[in-house]
Amino acid sequence: MPAVTVSDITILPRVSVAPGLRARTVKSITTAPQGFEGEGFPVRRAFAGVDMSELDPFIHLDQMGEVEYAPGEPKGTPWHPHRGFETVTYIIDGIFDHYDNNGGGGTIQNGDTQWMTAGAGILHIETPPEHLVMSGGLFHGFQLWVNLPAAKKWSPPAYQDLRASEVALLASHDGGSLIRVIAGEIDGHKGPGSTQTPITLVHATVQPGAELRLPWRKDYNALVYTLAGHGFVGEESRPVQMGQLTVFGEGDFLVIRAANQQETRSPELELFILGGQPIKEPVAWMGPFVMNTKAEVLQAFEDFQNGVLGTVPAIHKKEVLNVHGAPTEIVEE
Repeated sequence: MPAVTVSDITILPRVSVAPGLRARTVKSITTAPQGFEGEGFPVRRAFAGVDMSELDPFIHLDQMGEVEYAPGEPKGTPWHPHRGFETVTYIIDGIFDHYDNNGGGGTIQNGDTQWMTAGAGILHIETPPEHLVMSGGLFHGFQLWVNLPAAKKWSPPAYQDLRASEVALLASHDGGSLIRVIAGEIDGHKGPGSTQTPITLVHATVQPGAELRLPWRKDYNALVYTLAGHGFVGEESRPVQMGQLTVFGEGDFLVIRAANQQETRSPELELFILGGQPIKEPVAWMGPFVMNTKAEVLQAFEDFQNGVLGTVPAIHKKEVLNVHGAPTEIVEE
């Protein structure tokens, strides 16, 4: 699990929690079910079973892989539309290509992030490059959907290419945790991602037996997904393992501790930590569209079918999907 690593963690800025602050309590721990996305790559649905009010401003989170592909097996998603939110794709292992009809795109690997603002509407494709399809190899990453408030759902599409070298690197107070800040701010240190909705994204690696005490904005919710290893969350020391999401309650900082003994395949506790300022608006979601009302979702489908969201560039000949992981009905919250 390379992502971004350092040879000497002691030279990094240390994150500290001021005395007198209150640790966040654990509200819930859920286990992500496994499924398939796009052309058939395996995912864990990290938010399954959690009320959307606890997730706000986030909509959807998939852990993609971890999977070792044989030659000819790597898969992606065909061309498909989006409107009303942002997609954030973070690659830990492997290589992924992205192209969209707004001119954004590129290749990310080993700690890089692609940040796409769908806004008023966009078409895009995510796929492993041809050489990886031919050779096979390890693939592991995340895709997060970040909701946009009504006032920004009609903003122009945009794209950010965030290199692994740009991520802010920090160490925990005891030096036992490497903290990668992708977006937002931790203890005064900012990540490279420019966010339409105020959020913080962190990938942390906690050594066996080490404890991470991470300051967290009081006005943000706090979600911790365990992507590898075993550990304990909160001052209550509730056990967690790979594939589980912890929802924290109110407070000033998070407490996560890695178990003293880890598996050989996952020698450290790996965490995807995220939180943001709740939008507190109605959500209507079906397939690739996240809007405020059912009528707006239906309008998005009609606009897509009429070509309002654009067309696939001539250099790409793959068929466009009508929906992307669409549920059977519109979800309204």
